[in-house]
Amino acid sequence: MKLTRFSDIGLRVLMYLAREARSPSVTVAEVAMQFDVPHNHLVKVVGALAKMGCIDAVRGRNGGIHLAVAADKLLIGDVLRMLEGDTEMVDCERIGCRLSSDCLLRNALKVGVEAFYDAMNLYTLADIVNGNVGEHIGNMHKVFLMDRASL
Repeated sequence: MKLTRFSDIGLRVLMYLAREARSPSVTVAEVAMQFDVPHNHLVKVVGALAKMGCIDAVRGRNGGIHLAVAADKLLIGDVLRMLEGDTEMVDCERIGCRLSSDCLLRNALKVGVEAFYDAMNLYTLADIVNGNVGEHIGNMHKVFLMDRASL
């Protein structure tokens, strides 16, 4: 199983926002620069995270993005399930598979995917930004602000 780029970026956005409240607020432009992600793609990811209720996004000159839910309340499996959507790993009908009437592959994959989400729900966003990763995120933001101030 491989996560989509959309989910990968979504998790990185949440990780970047989880460290602490920041002033000035984190912007989409900042996150795009930090993770070398196209701005337009990041806007879509941020929009989805806001729609899911994971982050709050305020537009405009004094806008920014921040977590809408405490990091210790965001379960990674639930976030991934929302970001990945409810698509199946195989599409037996689309390819016209002759085995689909008797095959157990689709069900086995569903069980595996559910086990993956259950395992990921053993971790919260707070868990994955704990320690050195969290310190690194904080430093990334400080360097960004220093670079921006020197312009």
